[in-house]
Amino acid sequence: MKKWLLLLGGSLLLVACSPKETEKPSNIVESSESILKKEQTETTESLEKRIEKMSFEKGSLIKAVENRDTHLVNQILQTEDYDINEVNDKKETPLLIATHNNQVEIAKSLIDSGADINQQDAIQDSPYLYAGAQGKTEILAYMMEKSTPNQKIVNRYGGNALIPAAEKGHLDNVKLLLTDKSVDINHQNDFGYTALIEAIALRDGSKVYQDIVSVLLENGADKTLKDSTGRDAEDYARELGYGNMLKMLQKAE
Repeated sequence: MKKWLLLLGGSLLLVACSPKETEKPSNIVESSESILKKEQTETTESLEKRIEKMSFEKGSLIKAVENRDTHLVNQILQTEDYDINEVNDKKETPLLIATHNNQVEIAKSLIDSGADINQQDAIQDSPYLYAGAQGKTEILAYMMEKSTPNQKIVNRYGGNALIPAAEKGHLDNVKLLLTDKSVDINHQNDFGYTALIEAIALRDGSKVYQDIVSVLLENGADKTLKDSTGRDAEDYARELGYGNMLKMLQKAE
């Protein structure tokens, strides 16, 4: 009996001292994790290097923008020495094309990569002037935040961005442009029109134009400036029968 108890005790002792099959040494687990992270890092770095070394023929960025291919645009923007201000036969840059089409995310990527917001095409549109004139408010706001508009550059009519924004009824753009104190609210184009005159003389006197006139007057628009015909804003409001606008003009100091 004693012999049997001794044998049983010895067996139990051996079982208790044996390592569990499911347990793995911590150093092996840590080593595996380190290897996985290293492989992932190397894969990412390798991909980035491959993109940098990729070459795209001239015109690829313009085509990618025209095709609205955001992925390809971003790939091209990561390559070295690609001219992101390349032009097509109309002298339109990728940024101007994206602005034409209101491709907000592509335009933002181009701006972040240093695309020129002031470069003009064959008809003297720049991305900044076009965005201001045509109500591309989100793109315009990003341009103003990330870049510097050149206020000396004018459109084919000799106007700044504010004049057509007012004339086309883009109230949000008018307000946004006026936050830039370098914008000349009283700039006159080749016809002598200011933003104030165009908002009255060339439009229908509706509510949105009344609001634009109000915003311009609040921001110091000069109502006494005359165009090439010798008429000022009040003259046009009176001639066209825009009573509300005329009252606003008469009350303005």
